[in-house]
Amino acid sequence: MVLDVQTKTAAKCSGYDTNILYLLAGNGNSITCPGTKCYSHIKKQDVKWYKDGHQIKYRKSRPSLKLKQNEIYLNPTYDKDAGTYVCDYTLSENIIKWTVRTAVTVEVTAKNTIHPPNLLYPNGVVILEVEVGKPLELECRVQFGFERVSPMRVTWIRNIEENVNEKLNQETTVYPKGLKGHTLLHVATLKEVTEKDLRSSFTCFAENSVGNATAVIRLKRKKRDINGNRALRKKMNASARLDNVYSHLLIIYLFIYLFILDGKEFDAFVSYAKLNSSESDSALISEEKFALELLPDMLENKYGYKLCILERDILPGGAYTDEVVTAIKQSRRVIIILSPAYVSGPSIFELQAAVNCALEDKGIKLVLIKFQDFKEPEALPPVVKKALRILPVITWKSSISAAPRKKFWKYMRYHMPVKTTKRMENFSLKGFSQRLFRLV
Repeated sequence: MVLDVQTKTAAKCSGYDTNILYLLAGNGNSITCPGTKCYSHIKKQDVKWYKDGHQIKYRKSRPSLKLKQNEIYLNPTYDKDAGTYVCDYTLSENIIKWTVRTAVTVEVTAKNTIHPPNLLYPNGVVILEVEVGKPLELECRVQFGFERVSPMRVTWIRNIEENVNEKLNQETTVYPKGLKGHTLLHVATLKEVTEKDLRSSFTCFAENSVGNATAVIRLKRKKRDINGNRALRKKMNASARLDNVYSHLLIIYLFIYLFILDGKEFDAFVSYAKLNSSESDSALISEEKFALELLPDMLENKYGYKLCILERDILPGGAYTDEVVTAIKQSRRVIIILSPAYVSGPSIFELQAAVNCALEDKGIKLVLIKFQDFKEPEALPPVVKKALRILPVITWKSSISAAPRKKFWKYMRYHMPVKTTKRMENFSLKGFSQRLFRLV
């Protein structure tokens, strides 16, 4: 046997240095099988492509993926296109045949952010009531935009006259990184709150390659409310006296809400835990299938609602936080699919944003679906904890809830906006006005 070894230049063998590709999400890209030009003088069959053990073929459900001249064309490219691709082709020379197999690692990226970090909590200056002598955790939750090489930094700084920059016990949790960036939770721990802590201000400082952001927490001694129950009773009595007035106002509000256009584009924004390429948990896959397939099939195809699913209805490329807030403001409802992966992952920001938008816009209502039992993390922002405690929750039972006539879908339709087009056909404005003014 004679083995002839040549350099790539001498063998006219180019393209073998492209085993790792970085593709920009939302753009058109191509994936080429490395080394095919090395055997241009030998007869070879067409290249076959594989990903995750399955052969890649053209599918009507994915018209943006095409196979041309032994290359894969993606236009546009999605986050799910990341992974390891394997290309196979057979070479034939005389009576000898052998198979050449090459792997290509594809990473899907986004444009580097042009925004400094976004401090989700605290925001501005926050006054926190505390008990002296008790332990306390100061949390700082920061949203970073996407950067391939991210020099991010988050730290807590204590400012006090006795010691301007006293060190604190701190630790960081980074949620999975995605094309929209990632969320970082940075916690400083006080073993017990002291009088010195009450005289201090605690600054959270976050920085990336674009800029920085700061927010401050100040501590205030918690006071016992001796007259709290008495004040509560007075408020309840006053509320009872105004019930009749409120009921009339509610009728007027419902009339305006149901029968006057509100300018919103979607009936509901759907928020769920996103599946990353490194995750393979079957429950999470089922959760994603529920959000992307079953929920739209019932609410859109059967009942005629218009849903907003971020990955489907919003083009990639913008800032994640801005896209989420804009989509929520254009929706009448926000459907939150709760699970362990949701409450402990970056998607919890979408619930926080929904609560804030609902406080500003009374036309936005939250619909909570408990897809799986979960334990509420201690590090959740206060506004999220309060929402989970007071908002009604619809429970999904996978074994019995899927059928269209089950109570789950009746509850969902009850919490969804009323379809005004059908109601207006049988609605008499004159009759409504007469009934309203008789009540008043």
